[in-house]
Amino acid sequence: MEISVIISTYNSIEWLEKVLWGYENQLFKDFEMVIADDGSGPETKLLIDSMAKKVFYPIQHIWQEDDGFQKSRILNKAIVACKTDYIVMSDGDCIPRKDFLQVHHENKEAGFFISGGYFKLPMTISKAISKENILSGACFQKTWLKERGLKKSFKNNKLTARKAKATFLNKITTTNSTWNGHNASGWKKDILKVNGLDERMQYGGQDRELGERLMNLGIKGKQFRYSAICLHLDHKRGYKTPESIQKNLDIRSNVKKNKLSYTPFGIVK
Repeated sequence: MEISVIISTYNSIEWLEKVLWGYENQLFKDFEMVIADDGSGPETKLLIDSMAKKVFYPIQHIWQEDDGFQKSRILNKAIVACKTDYIVMSDGDCIPRKDFLQVHHENKEAGFFISGGYFKLPMTISKAISKENILSGACFQKTWLKERGLKKSFKNNKLTARKAKATFLNKITTTNSTWNGHNASGWKKDILKVNGLDERMQYGGQDRELGERLMNLGIKGKQFRYSAICLHLDHKRGYKTPESIQKNLDIRSNVKKNKLSYTPFGIVK
């Protein structure tokens, strides 16, 4: 296998099932799936066991007991479990377009990580997407989305831009090449070198902080905001607190100020 895909999940079987069908539809097929499960109940395991019999790709289910929002901790366990040299990281609420892994695979390069984009959907459209819509690719088509209430926006270019136009938009975007938990990829050896995610961090920028340490190590980001696309399904964020946001901002500020590339609070304790 060429690629390990890590997706995080927590008690969200409706969204997770849609995402797993999205990976069944990939043009690039030489990958494994590693599900980083932050303490979901038995329904999630039942779904994964069922889907493992229906999809072509192998699935590892990495689970830990529910101890509040501990995404960084379960992602580190998933990183260690990956069997390949290259890791694509996304979430259990992000349906990949059929060329998603192909873009990551074709553009991976030593000394770089890839920063991808996402297209955020409202709850009504998130609910409306079916397995058939995913396998046909209809849910990525602007016409289908407009019929279900999608409004006009420059961001719709993420769905329609191809080849030269997508490359042009990737180059001119003012968005920085950051490590995005919903859509980023890099070499496992680089991620291990910075010791994975900082497990002190709960919700709010723990993915960006990993990317900042990678950049301090000398690994540069490549922007594919308009080429590597996933649909972000809507959901509530009950785990978001002002305290966790501020704590993470303080950690990130220290990383930037002191140009830190390694965290002692990561994979190796």
